[in-house]
Amino acid sequence: MERRLTTILSADVVGYSRLMGEDEAGTLKALKTLRRDLIDPKAQQYRGRTVKLMGDGALMEFASVVDAVSFATEVQAALHHPEAALSENRIVFRIGINIGDIIVEGDDIYGDGVNVAARLQELCEPGGVWISRNVFNQVKGKLDLTFEDLGERQVKNIAEPVTVYRVALDDKAVALLTPIAAGTTSPRRGFRPAIAATAILGLAALLAIAWWQSWLPEKEPASVEQMAFALPDKPSIAVLPFDNLSDDPDQEYFADGMTEDLITDLSKISGLFVIARNSSFVYKGQQVKVRQVAEALGVRYVLEGSVRRVGDEVRINTQLVDATTGGHIWAERYDRKVENIFAVQDAILEKIVDALELHLTEREQSESAKTTSLEAYDLVLRARKLLTRFDSEAAAEARDLLQRAIELDPAYTEAHSLLGFNFFDEWRVWGRGRDENLAQAQKLAAKAAELSPEDPAPHVLLAMIYQWRREFGAAEAEINKALALEPREAITLSNLGSVLVYAGRGEDAVSALTQAIRLDPFHPPNYLEWLGNAYWLQDHPDLCVEVAERGVALDPDYVSLHVVLAVCYGALGTMDKAEAAATEIRRINPRFTLQAYAAYVPYTDDRDRERRVELLRVAGVPE
Repeated sequence: MERRLTTILSADVVGYSRLMGEDEAGTLKALKTLRRDLIDPKAQQYRGRTVKLMGDGALMEFASVVDAVSFATEVQAALHHPEAALSENRIVFRIGINIGDIIVEGDDIYGDGVNVAARLQELCEPGGVWISRNVFNQVKGKLDLTFEDLGERQVKNIAEPVTVYRVALDDKAVALLTPIAAGTTSPRRGFRPAIAATAILGLAALLAIAWWQSWLPEKEPASVEQMAFALPDKPSIAVLPFDNLSDDPDQEYFADGMTEDLITDLSKISGLFVIARNSSFVYKGQQVKVRQVAEALGVRYVLEGSVRRVGDEVRINTQLVDATTGGHIWAERYDRKVENIFAVQDAILEKIVDALELHLTEREQSESAKTTSLEAYDLVLRARKLLTRFDSEAAAEARDLLQRAIELDPAYTEAHSLLGFNFFDEWRVWGRGRDENLAQAQKLAAKAAELSPEDPAPHVLLAMIYQWRREFGAAEAEINKALALEPREAITLSNLGSVLVYAGRGEDAVSALTQAIRLDPFHPPNYLEWLGNAYWLQDHPDLCVEVAERGVALDPDYVSLHVVLAVCYGALGTMDKAEAAATEIRRINPRFTLQAYAAYVPYTDDRDRERRVELLRVAGVPE
């Protein structure tokens, strides 16, 4: 790991979406000229390197802190100059600068030094330059500028408060302006306002259109040959967790909810392959390259974004990248009231559909299961966040939130569905109140299916409930309804695969589970438990052993995988390994017995259960 001390500049444009919306073609044409005539020569003059795009802002690195502050001051002073303000589309942006120790990975940089610069930029007023104390200490006495002490500011994810200074854009700042001259290696001081106006006059309109996008660095393309999975035969996309840029860390659930909603909405489009939430959220809180994500998940497109919520105002930035070329397809900013959050989600969805030239069916165009109650929506987002903790206390708290959401909006499909799964898991996972909890789960699943007839998830839940109740005819009917609706979400497919296994439909189970695993490459080990059992049903114990061993590698203490291994090694006649698996079962769960197992598993065909019990008996599992 390479580390070094450097100066980091983070910049963010205000109003870019409006500029692009008013004149997209003109803006794009101007960007090329702007980069050639201003940005590149200025970056060379001050020895700045554009590192990457972060959300909707540029990240730069400077070897000299004096050069970094000079660069930022020149750009802002030029844009504040009367000649540059002539255009009604004048651009305004924020800049934050910090000195810090960074981690270097290829052309990318990470670390608290980068994070502080980004947070300063977020706090900075439009048109300003904010710097940290360590930057101020290095430039005072070296640059004839006015600095205003803004005191200490608490910034997100940084333990200690940061002392902040503002660079005043007064006459001293204007006097710092230098001519635009490619190849200049050091700034020349004393350039007076009249000369500055002449130097920037020809570019004033361009400066007023855009600055940030002209710095857009080419991302390193992903290698199709190095992808962990073959690209699907239709457009494929991963939605990375949106960054929470709010000052309040408790708003994390809101940013996560935005990401999850986009993944869910995109998954409903039949012409699109969408990576599951579980695998996308592996990258939460990490600084990763688009290339890495695309190659690990086997997708062509990656959507990135950020959310900043303050009171009833929300700002959402998104960008869509074609990983195979490293090029950006589009980037957009949405400044809205929270009450318009669903409209923003629909706008992003529409952008992706248009950019990828997808054709929606009539059902996909009209389908919507969202609530009209913002309060109910907020409760569901909080419940989702709690359910990712996988503990009984969080599950109980989530249950209370979901019940409140339904009270606020009795027609909220997702709230009913999530609460139904919550009650089902209360018995299946936490082992409490089988009859009562299954009855509640059934009632909620039936209501969700009524509210959203095109959603397969409620039918899968109903099938699971009926299967565990040994009401096999009803379970089979719900399985067929779910299959007819063509589920495309990994969790729904995996749950469907599990109930298909118990129903004895091995071929359908393999199909559902292999789809789930492809959609969710970083899947939990239970996907492999069910897939192994599906292969066993098809008389492929060799494939069963292969996937079960992969599952044990993910979680050596997952007892059900050792059950699968004992059964399938026994079917292969490899008794030493079957006995070793039985030993692991007893180690992990000393109370595991054949009698309890036979009473628990709800196989439709008694012969499937009896065969498994006999294989476990031969392996050495106690009666």
